[in-house]
Amino acid sequence: MTEKPTVAFIGLGIMGGPMAANLVEAGFDVVGYNRSPEKVKELVEKGGRGAEDVAGAVRDADVVITMVPDSPDVEAVSAEVFAAAREGTLYIDMSTIRPDVAVRVADAGREAGVRVLDAPVSGGEAGAIEGSLSIMVGGAAEDFEAAKPVLDAVGKTIVYVGQAGSGQTVKAANQLIVAGNIQLLAEAVVFLEAYGVDMRPALEVLGGGLAGSTVLARKGDGMLAREFKPGFRLALHHKDMGIVTSAAREAGVTIPLGAVVAQLVAAMVARGDGGLDHSGLLKLTQELSGR
Repeated sequence: MTEKPTVAFIGLGIMGGPMAANLVEAGFDVVGYNRSPEKVKELVEKGGRGAEDVAGAVRDADVVITMVPDSPDVEAVSAEVFAAAREGTLYIDMSTIRPDVAVRVADAGREAGVRVLDAPVSGGEAGAIEGSLSIMVGGAAEDFEAAKPVLDAVGKTIVYVGQAGSGQTVKAANQLIVAGNIQLLAEAVVFLEAYGVDMRPALEVLGGGLAGSTVLARKGDGMLAREFKPGFRLALHHKDMGIVTSAAREAGVTIPLGAVVAQLVAAMVARGDGGLDHSGLLKLTQELSGR
């Protein structure tokens, strides 16, 4: 592989758009495709190139990255990738999907002569923009080493976690922890406000102790302002909680707190709030408290 390979990037949404732009900034030749043409235009304006379809994006690419919403999307797009990619192409799926689907995609890639990694990310829109994402990677160790220069352009904490599907398994655990943290932060905010506490200093001191977390640092101010513009939509976290609860059940693992939070997220989506940021869990917590 050349030092700066050609990268096809498929899925230029909230996460994929800034990630592709960071690859351009790092000097990669990036060819983007998205179902919404305006997203491709935005990438071209930042120095990338555009393609009219998946095949056109991946045909001459050394590396292909996908960042799409769900397991069925990955299965559909990966089939197009495998049909058009050259033998030996490195395919990195950075979506969040079911671990068993990631294994199935890796097997299909192997049959097509394509090297496959599952490399979901954590860090939200801010992490995508800053290029500071945490990336958990499953697949062959040698393919991880080959992908490292590309991943370095979009992430800060990049860790190989094992065989195919392992990245998605770790991401499921990540989403479990994040959802729990957001719900507990929401409960703390409602609790503190009920007592008339000066909220910003309260969150500042909580953030400096054992209660501190990236969730508090990134979501606290938005919760106080009741601003829930999506960095990561509740609808997507609902999908992710389905992944982790299903995988836990298959493994015979109980996740009682996670199951409760999964139901709260599901309730938000069912009532029409799936387009809010996942910090919108504060709304339901506040309502349950009659406030």
